[in-house]
Amino acid sequence: MKKLKIFVILVAYIICFPVQAAEIDLQKLVNEVHAQFANENRGKNPDYIPALAKVDPKLFAVSIVTADGKSYSAGDIKHEFSIQSVGKAFNLSAVMQQQGEDAIVEKIGVNATGLPFSSIMAIELNEERSVNPLVNAGAIAQVSLLEAKNAKEKWQMIETNLETFAGRDLTVMQDIYKSETDTNVKNQAIARLLANYGRLYADVEESVDLYTRMCSVGVNTHDLAVMGATYANRGINPVTGKKAVAAKHVPQILAVMATAGLYDDSGLWLYKVGLPAKSGVGGGIVAVVPGKYGIAAFSPPVDAAGNSVRAQLAIEEIAKRLNANIFQ
Repeated sequence: MKKLKIFVILVAYIICFPVQAAEIDLQKLVNEVHAQFANENRGKNPDYIPALAKVDPKLFAVSIVTADGKSYSAGDIKHEFSIQSVGKAFNLSAVMQQQGEDAIVEKIGVNATGLPFSSIMAIELNEERSVNPLVNAGAIAQVSLLEAKNAKEKWQMIETNLETFAGRDLTVMQDIYKSETDTNVKNQAIARLLANYGRLYADVEESVDLYTRMCSVGVNTHDLAVMGATYANRGINPVTGKKAVAAKHVPQILAVMATAGLYDDSGLWLYKVGLPAKSGVGGGIVAVVPGKYGIAAFSPPVDAAGNSVRAQLAIEEIAKRLNANIFQ
């Protein structure tokens, strides 16, 4: 009888206080994943922005920041690279905060294009024109949507928003900014086409310039992981404790990232990795595990869709080892 009582007590204890699986050593994880893909050499630096073509293709870094602010990194973690299109996923929050969720749907759209991120054909083929905030047309449209007294004030809004997510002061990489400004003829054409259809909401030149400047902001992988962790933490930067975006907006933003975050390979990414994410042709990718982590990786060589080859592989491996797929 005594043994039975002890057994019952033990069963009750296990039910009420289940044994937790050993926590994964995240620093060991990022070290191993970095080493695993250190010699990966597929892809090439984008050359349509001359300054990006000059970046050392061997640079590679991986970072994880948890929703409670703990940080783990490996590789070239101090190297700053241009945020490029990754910034679109965070500027979206500024527009949504100011204009509301309905404005994004009504004035930009949230469907994937199924075409390259800089496609002019996508504008012509879709009645929404700009289609979604994470392709160039939609990102230029979202910049134009921000209400401010002048271009200087609008830039301050964009910059401050990115800094709130990153948790530190950020600066524009002037060589990237100049290189993009000298070669952004296609984006100017996109903006003028949007204006023709009534889907640009401010001056064409101003909107393209602000968009280009946003893409030229310098970050490192830790910054991107903090930014991702801010979404994972329901809009609160877990390092600084500052609110970057209202929690009610986070599900909509992550939904757009899931469906359009990796350009026209977004479906394949979601199929394989199962995480909302955003890439940029500068070589950075950030992924969000809601409630748990921001995961970021950087490597300059990109594939045909414009996504870093090594960064994709690194985040995919981390997601697998953390069982992070949101559809599991």
